[in-house]
Amino acid sequence: MLDGPRSSSAQRVQAILDGFGLGLRVVEFEQPTRTSAEAAEAIGCTVAQIAKSLIFRTVPGGRPVLVVASGANRVNEKAVPGRFKDALGGEKIGRADADFVRASTGFAIGGVAPVGHAVAPVVLIDADLLRYDEIWAAAGTPNAVFRLMPAQLVEMTKGTVGPVA
Repeated sequence: MLDGPRSSSAQRVQAILDGFGLGLRVVEFEQPTRTSAEAAEAIGCTVAQIAKSLIFRTVPGGRPVLVVASGANRVNEKAVPGRFKDALGGEKIGRADADFVRASTGFAIGGVAPVGHAVAPVVLIDADLLRYDEIWAAAGTPNAVFRLMPAQLVEMTKGTVGPVA
């Protein structure tokens, strides 16, 4: 683990986190934390405690949708629109390509933070994350993360909580 954020993206996430005044700190690892399994191994937590940020787009509207899911869960793209009908305005969701992810978030796939997006997304949060005292989220690069409590994630993102798997 490296002492404090070094990359510009991780520093940007740290500045955003500082703005919330919650004392959250970005840490960077020498090894990648791109996948939930890699992150859990580097941190020393369970895969389920990894809050993975996945970007989708509404269909047909094309709005960015951030789904923050437990690392142990796979997002059910067909079920999510029905479960989050109000938040999605009745639209369906579809996969977003790397260019859309970068343009709408300002981050590359594998390092998408749940905060600080270029375009404010619709935020959906996996209810399974609320089972844990602490969770870990990406912080702008494929090897940067930060620890937080699930309630802080909900507060910071103003996300809608529900089942995503």
